[in-house]
Amino acid sequence: MNTAEHDVWGSEDVSSGKGAGDENFPVGSLLISRQMRPYVHAYYDFARVIDDIVDTDRLDPQAKIARLNAMEEVVRGTRTASQRPDAQTAARVREMFARTGVPVETATDLIVAFRQDAVKNRYGTWDELVEYCRYSANPVGRFLLDLHGEGPQTAGPSDALCTALQVINHLQDCADDLRKLDRCYLPREWMEREGARLEDLYGPFALPALRRVFDAMLDEVDRLNDEASRLPALVRDRRMRMECAVIVGLSKRLAARLRREDPVAGRVKLSRGDVLAAMAGALRVIGG
Repeated sequence: MNTAEHDVWGSEDVSSGKGAGDENFPVGSLLISRQMRPYVHAYYDFARVIDDIVDTDRLDPQAKIARLNAMEEVVRGTRTASQRPDAQTAARVREMFARTGVPVETATDLIVAFRQDAVKNRYGTWDELVEYCRYSANPVGRFLLDLHGEGPQTAGPSDALCTALQVINHLQDCADDLRKLDRCYLPREWMEREGARLEDLYGPFALPALRRVFDAMLDEVDRLNDEASRLPALVRDRRMRMECAVIVGLSKRLAARLRREDPVAGRVKLSRGDVLAAMAGALRVIGG
């Protein structure tokens, strides 16, 4: 590797140590066929690495963007991957796309969002946040559906589901995002309308003004989940249809928990009962 290559990749280990078990929803779960699971895990590993790159405090914004650009070039085949583990995840994704025919944009669009995260830490409006989710979340659903050969009719409900899940995650992590990353995804316009302040996220619990912002965001999540409810019936592959039905159920249950519980006081999580109930609900949907 020449000096320029070394300067791009650097020597910093930016791994967060997180894995699939740290996510709200199962990655490459048993509902996905054994044949498809390695492809899903390759995609997840790549997504985790680029997420870690942008969230690390060991790199400045310019270094983050340079490394993300290098990852994109590896995925597109215009750069040879180094032997570093992070670069190798991009190489495996490139090989996976060549083998499956899934559009490469389902990975490179994620990089668009993470480059934005490197330099942008506040969002003015709900529409601005939804546009961010278009790149940070929606490609994940499109990847899974394209991998299973699903048609374009699934795109709208899938995007709604992925955006709902992303906003739910922003609400779960709202206090930690500000404290650890100086990042806030709550729309500033709605914060000002309700009289909430960023400093309120540092408190031990959500004040009424901040709670109203959460509820306004959850109103939008509920509308997105309603649209996402159409997705399972549009999916042809039976296992993927079940996976979609379970995730829609989990998204609705987690949104309901965020209505009842306070994400400032502690991270709101799904219970085992939520998971079992979502699976039972999915069986009813599929059976019907």
